[in-house]
Amino acid sequence: MKVLLHACCGPCASHCINALRDEGHDVTLFFSNANIAPDAEFHKRLDALRHVADHLKVPVLVDNPDHNDWLGTVAKGFEHEKEGGARCECCFRYNLERTFRMMLQQGLDMFTTSLSVSPHKHTPAIFKAGQELDRKRFLAINFKKEGGFRKSMQISERLGIYRQNYCGCEFSQRPAATPSPRPTPSAK
Repeated sequence: MKVLLHACCGPCASHCINALRDEGHDVTLFFSNANIAPDAEFHKRLDALRHVADHLKVPVLVDNPDHNDWLGTVAKGFEHEKEGGARCECCFRYNLERTFRMMLQQGLDMFTTSLSVSPHKHTPAIFKAGQELDRKRFLAINFKKEGGFRKSMQISERLGIYRQNYCGCEFSQRPAATPSPRPTPSAK
């Protein structure tokens, strides 16, 4: 099968490419990440992805990032959400919808995302977004299984590529939100 892999970054994509190839898939990368800010960060991540793609000999398609569209479509009203909340679920959907459309445009068979390799991402929310777009053509692969995240770190270290320290959007750069106090159980 010809698979379009939404690549959030080079380090995460590295293991995912190998895992998909091990399953017999022909992989094309799609860098569609209008959420990434600032612009310099976007280009650092794209450079790292291109380095991985050159090393593993896979083609890369690059989406035209429109951060203002992303802000208005995804982040508006969710600016104060904690990382992993509703804003992230909308972002998964946004990026996967663009990936789905590119898969159709390119005449490929399936699509998936490297987002599931991260231990910081809620895999069921990612799978839900992909399956709502096309249940039969979305590959719901949890790339973090069997040490996938560790493998991606090892590959990126071996290749000497840039590894970011935040998800991508300006809202994910904030310090972790203070958890809400837990309600006191009422006496029965």
